[in-house]
Amino acid sequence: MACVVLLAGCGAPAPEQSVGEDAVTRTNCGIDVAVEAPPERVYAAYQPGIEVAHALGLSDRLVGTAFLDAEVLPEYADEQAAADYVPTLPSREGLLETEPDFVISGFNGFFAENSPDRSVGTRASLRELGVQSWILSPLCPSEDGLTDRAIDPESVRVDSVYRDLRDLGALFGAEDEAERVIADMQERIAAVEAKVEGAERPSVAIVSPGEDGGYRVASGVDFGTRIIEHAGGVNAFADLTGKRNVDVGVEELVERDPDVILTDACCDAGMTTQDARDEVRAIMSDPALEGVAAVAEGEVHPFLFADRAAGVRAAHSIELVASRIHPDLVEQ
Repeated sequence: MACVVLLAGCGAPAPEQSVGEDAVTRTNCGIDVAVEAPPERVYAAYQPGIEVAHALGLSDRLVGTAFLDAEVLPEYADEQAAADYVPTLPSREGLLETEPDFVISGFNGFFAENSPDRSVGTRASLRELGVQSWILSPLCPSEDGLTDRAIDPESVRVDSVYRDLRDLGALFGAEDEAERVIADMQERIAAVEAKVEGAERPSVAIVSPGEDGGYRVASGVDFGTRIIEHAGGVNAFADLTGKRNVDVGVEELVERDPDVILTDACCDAGMTTQDARDEVRAIMSDPALEGVAAVAEGEVHPFLFADRAAGVRAAHSIELVASRIHPDLVEQ
């Protein structure tokens, strides 16, 4: 019979133990994360969490990965191909069957109670079993078990990704790898900012066709706002807050009249930018949008949900968006 409760012999992690003076401790989303030694069995969930694990050189410690929104960055393709992967988030029992000692999640829904995604329980409940965890901090909820409706807008910054990398690097004994990744990201983002400095900043909307003729847009609290800003644009829906994805009527999209529209295609482990062209066609063919500047000027571009997520692909995403909104200044 499959284990449905945590019993001896079912592969359950050991109960949480008090940590010694030599433990490495970092604080993530208000929770102290302490390890006596670098964790050896890591479960990574969602695109940002999986790519951060690979970036830090933890590929050989992965006991499972789940729920990619698109293909991983090319530099991690071989490592991900060798990793155990499932397309949907595991149940709590499914997670614990992999016997992790650490979980890295790209989004807070993995631990959120009453989440539309399958939750493995709060971080506190996992810690009681000896499983430490980490949420990429641009998506910190105000308390354990909440979703991203409680995100602090001040945490939605590229600097927060750098802090995550340094903190995880310290916990995993991967400080050199963390600094290497950070230096690469900083250099690439600075290069884009230098190229677009002083240029006119177009209004940009990240848009996905919704139900009943409406659309879903990325709001100001979404990390996509920072990507657009670093790339030399302004989020046309930056004033909307409260949650990252907001449903709007076609009338509001027309009224905002963005200069550029990026699609928001999702979610499959094999998805590429090419797959987002269906959304481009849907937006371009909507007669209600024919007067929107982006549609009238043919400035609707394929873009992936994965590319607006907070993580190590931020530099890639900023380069990509800059090439879309400032093609005369930034080459793709």
